[in-house]
Parts: sequence; C-alpha cells; structure tokens
Amino acid sequence: MSAITQIIGRRIRSYRLQKGLSQERLAELAGCHPTYIGQIERGEKNATMESIEKIALGLEIPLSQLFELLGGEKEEGTAYAYRCYELVAAQEVGDQKQLYQIISEIEKYKKG
Repeated sequence: MSAITQIIGRRIRSYRLQKGLSQERLAELAGCHPTYIGQIERGEKNATMESIEKIALGLEIPLSQLFELLGGEKEEGTAYAYRCYELVAAQEVGDQKQLYQIISEIEKYKKG
C-alpha cells in the first residue's frame, strides 16, 4: 500500500492506544469490523473516506487530525522535521514526553 495509507494507519493505531481502546471497541464505536480496523492500522487496506470519518468519530478526534502534515516531506529542508513528527506522533503520550525532554536537553547542551 501507499505511504499515506501506512501513515494514516499508524496514526489511527496511535490515537486508539492513547485513548486506551482495543481494536474491537474502536470497531464498535466506528461501526466497522475489528478485522477491518486491524487491516487499516497495518496499512493493508485502503480505507474509504467514509470509514476514516467513522473511525475519527469513534476516536473523538477531528478528521483533519489524521491528515495533518501529510505530503509535507516533499518540501525541501523539512523532510526530517516531518519524519520526526511522524515518529513521535506514533508513540504513546508518555514516550512523546520523554522524546521531547531528550530533544530539549540536546538543544540546551548545544547552546551551552
């Protein structure tokens, strides 16, 4: 599948885990089959916009949040920033906080 399909799948999985939902519970909330949720999260299925909208509603997040910064890596000089965003956004909140603290410490050290 395409990179966008995989990115959206990882984001759905990340938000689902952050909210403490199982695939089965998200499927109930979104009106989808649990197997379908798993396939989307793994980037195996190219979900319809209707399905993605239902999933966003089940996650209680704006639909736009799943599509933030997509395609930005094409802009010269920003590829690594977008890659970092994707990496950090895919982590659980506690891990995001630790990564932020690490980056902050590196920045302080560089300013020295």
